[in-house]
Amino acid sequence: MRLQPIGLSLAILVAACGGDMAKTGGDDGNGSPDAGGGGTMLPPPQLGFQVVSPSLVIPRGTEITYCYYFKTPNTALLPIKSWKSHMTAGSHHMILYFTRTEEQPAGTVTTSNCGGGGGGLSAPVWTYASQVPDQEFTLPGDDGGGLPLAQNVPAGQPAYIQMHYLNATDGDLTVHVELNANAYAGGVAVRGAAPYITYNTNISIPAAQGSTATAMGSCTVSPTLKFFTISTHCHKQGVHTYVKDGSAMVFESTDWEHPGHRTWASSPFFSFASGKLSYQCDYLNAAGTSAPIVDGPSAATNEMCMAVGYYFDPASATAAARYCLDSTAI
Repeated sequence: MRLQPIGLSLAILVAACGGDMAKTGGDDGNGSPDAGGGGTMLPPPQLGFQVVSPSLVIPRGTEITYCYYFKTPNTALLPIKSWKSHMTAGSHHMILYFTRTEEQPAGTVTTSNCGGGGGGLSAPVWTYASQVPDQEFTLPGDDGGGLPLAQNVPAGQPAYIQMHYLNATDGDLTVHVELNANAYAGGVAVRGAAPYITYNTNISIPAAQGSTATAMGSCTVSPTLKFFTISTHCHKQGVHTYVKDGSAMVFESTDWEHPGHRTWASSPFFSFASGKLSYQCDYLNAAGTSAPIVDGPSAATNEMCMAVGYYFDPASATAAARYCLDSTAI
C-alpha cells in the first residue's frame, strides 16, 4: 500500500494545467468527460458525480506525484454511499483530499505546492484512497439504528486528487485517474462517517545492509466511536505492521504493498475499548542504502508508518476527519 498522508509531514504532496473534469451524474444528461485520448472506463453514476483527471505522459523510469484540483459540481449537500475508482497502468496510488478553501483554480494540475503543510483546521481532509487499478469502497448500509452511513460532500466542495506515478517500463506511459462518487437520493437520512489517520515522523532506519528499526505510536480514541474498516501503510522496508486496541491485536500485515484491511460491516462494528489505538511498523533494510531511511513521500527512498481507518459517532449525525501525529491528536 502506497498512500500519502495528510497535512504537516502528513501531506508531502506534488501536482501543468488541464480542464475541469468534474461532472454530475443523474438525470442532467452529462456524459463521461474526455480523458485526454485514453477514454474513460467508468460510466458516470446515476446519482453523484464523476471526476476524470487530464491525461499526463510519464517518461520511463520516472517516479512523480501530481495533484489535480477541482470543485465538486453538486449544488446541495451530497451524501456519498460509495466511491469507485480506476487508475491506468503506471499509477501507484490516488488520494482524494477535500480542502477548506480553493487552494488552486479548478482544472489545475501541478507538481508543486499541491496541498502540503498546515495541520489542525488547515490540513487537507483525506477522503478516499486507492493503490490498486480498480477499487470500490462502499460504506455500511445500517449504523445499527437503521441509518445508512455516508460521507457528506458540501456543495461546490474544493478538492484535489493526488496521483502518484512510478513508470518502471522501458517506454513512456500516458496516464489518468477516474473517480465516481455514488450518492443517496436527496432526503435520505444518513449517519455521517469520516477517516481516522495516523502518521509517524520518528522513522530512522540505519543505512547498513540488514539493519532493522521500529516506529510506533499510541493515540487516544474515544471508546464510543465505531470503526468499520482498519488498515496500515508503509513502504518497501516494512516487514510487519500492527494496529492494536491497547495490547489486543486488531489488524496486522506482512505485505507492505497490499496489506489488506479488516472490516466490520454491521453493528456493533468495532470500538477501541481501551481508549488507545496503538500502531507499529517494523522495518528491514535488506539491501542497504547510502543514507539512513526516514519518513517521507518516496516509495523508493523514504518510509512511512500509518494506520488508516473509517469511523462514525453513533451520538452524532455528522463526522469529521481525525488525525494523530505520532501519538498526538491534531
